[in-house]
Amino acid sequence: MQETVQKYYGETLSGTHDLKTNACCTDTGLPEYVKPLLAKVHDEVMKRYYGCGLVLPEQLEGLTILDLGCGAGRDVYVLSQLVGEKGEIIGVDMTEEQLAVARKHENFHQKAFGYKRGNVRFLHGYIEQLDELELADASIDIIVSNCVINLAMDKAAVLREAYRVLKPGGELYFSDVYSDRRIPNELTNDPVLYGECLSGALYWNDFVPLARTQGFTDPRLVEDRPIIIDNPQLQAKTGNIRFYSATYRLFKLPELELACEDHGQSVVYRGTIVHHPHAFVLDKHHFIETGKQFAVCGNTWRMLHDTRFAGHFDFYGNFERHYGIFPGCGMGIPFDDGASDEQKSSGCC
Repeated sequence: MQETVQKYYGETLSGTHDLKTNACCTDTGLPEYVKPLLAKVHDEVMKRYYGCGLVLPEQLEGLTILDLGCGAGRDVYVLSQLVGEKGEIIGVDMTEEQLAVARKHENFHQKAFGYKRGNVRFLHGYIEQLDELELADASIDIIVSNCVINLAMDKAAVLREAYRVLKPGGELYFSDVYSDRRIPNELTNDPVLYGECLSGALYWNDFVPLARTQGFTDPRLVEDRPIIIDNPQLQAKTGNIRFYSATYRLFKLPELELACEDHGQSVVYRGTIVHHPHAFVLDKHHFIETGKQFAVCGNTWRMLHDTRFAGHFDFYGNFERHYGIFPGCGMGIPFDDGASDEQKSSGCC
């Protein structure tokens, strides 16, 4: 299957028009600040883009970012402009044909961005085997990936290697395809379904424990959308299985708890992250408005306090007291103890 995927993306697909679903190549809702960045990316690189969502984590200036499954380098060259000349983007891909396109236009982009030196490099290899590319432990600030991990044969190895190379407080921020149930074996061996990012999709409720097993204790869903399969042949094969494109962020923070525990903490966002003056969106359930006190669980507190975001927030409280689990986090106490509605006030999640 690995060879099949390489052939599919290296030879079968000549451009985005060859794809049979909208699992990939969706750029709906692009922030305005991204459009001029994309406009500077070479046309051939844009043509060979097969991602499935935005891969735009915040606060990137001067950081080292690793792109897993970088393909022809579209996201690499967009992120190159966001980290600046002092930052670095490393792209890894197993398809030589895609990497050839990315490498061919390195000088073009360096000149287009006005950099005196290049800040990108491309490595040929497998995202399950980052150790063979001599990527050192705790050497990467952020890992991104765009509709690629579903194509990996060993997804646990991808997450394990990602955790290894991330610095403490770093994060894996990625878009990918998920299903509402486990994919039958007969579909996982279908080369077209696999190449279209469908039959390699993880069942969402298998992904969460898999991520936790590799050290990412509290995966956070940032955004999601349903995938539409217009091709009649693929519709017939997949039947009632529903697929979704989703973006997750996973922090390397060993101190995170398995549940959203209430320690009486809160934060105030200062509005100082570039391109996010009015609010900071940590994930789908945490829209933190500038200047407004916002109650958070212990995990959210650490995701802001122990990461690159620390300087953009004021923090209140600590871990000296514990008030149980935040209501609404899916793991509330199962017992009816007769508490009044006032006592059952909602929390942050």
